[in-house]
Amino acid sequence: MSHLTDFPKPTLIPVNGVDLEVFESGRENKGNPIVLCHGWPEHAYSWRCQVPALVAAGYHVIVPNQRGYGNSSRPSEVTDYDIEHLSGDLVALLHHYGYEEAAFVGHDWGAMVVWGLTLLHPNRVNKVINLSLPYQERWERPWIEVMEEIFGGDFYFVHFNRQPGVADAVLNDNTAQFLRNMYRKNQPALEPEPGMMMINLAQAQTPLGESVMSENDLAVFVSAFEASGFTSSINWYRNLDRNWQLLADVDPIIQQPTLMIYGDRDLVAKSENLADFVPNVDVVNLDCGHWIQQEKPEETNQVILKWLEQQGTP
Repeated sequence: MSHLTDFPKPTLIPVNGVDLEVFESGRENKGNPIVLCHGWPEHAYSWRCQVPALVAAGYHVIVPNQRGYGNSSRPSEVTDYDIEHLSGDLVALLHHYGYEEAAFVGHDWGAMVVWGLTLLHPNRVNKVINLSLPYQERWERPWIEVMEEIFGGDFYFVHFNRQPGVADAVLNDNTAQFLRNMYRKNQPALEPEPGMMMINLAQAQTPLGESVMSENDLAVFVSAFEASGFTSSINWYRNLDRNWQLLADVDPIIQQPTLMIYGDRDLVAKSENLADFVPNVDVVNLDCGHWIQQEKPEETNQVILKWLEQQGTP
């Protein structure tokens, strides 16, 4: 696949008070649903290489642009992007297709959503496959508060929260440059001021490494973010401490069979105690950076399909 024209045609589906732009393939495999959840700053198209492989293996593949992305709804209230809303969208999407449960796959922020969905709606998730971002233990204090103490106010998670609108404007003004510098092999290297990594990447004039995708593929992402802007997707970050509150009384143990795929060159830290919270987890490491399924599509497909087969599905 080399362009969005090769990807399934989207449908706008009303769920949970918003419209989601959903790319669906393999309806002939109804009864074996698998939902693919993208990260930031991404798009459903980031799963372009996984969709045909999963359909061929017998899955009904459902790939939403989650709220705030692509042509999906972009609510104006920041709190409309908390984990209850994001997971509620996915539950409602299952209902739309007539499913009680499904396997869920997430990358980056999509993995965060899948972890949260599994905690809040465990009966809706039968298997978990997450890439890059491991289960995030709920600390004793809110996540942003702790990150600010450790990394300082310029750390981009903190900056997004404490200086709303500043990074959004820079990224909106430099969309193509920012995304070109983000989507490169072996994960973007931290700049001398790591907290401002995203703004630095947007303002860097010289290409910073080998891209994980073709220019045609990059154009899909650039076009989507030029149309939507970045604020709605960055609002996901602005709910981290709200999510910390919302998960306070939830059983933190995930019992579902789980596959965790890491990129060995990813700057996202691997979990040292993953099995304490996800006891039924299998871990695979690939020699790549952060954009795992785009940098190593065949290897990612092989790992996922082999693991699913071991689970006895479809």
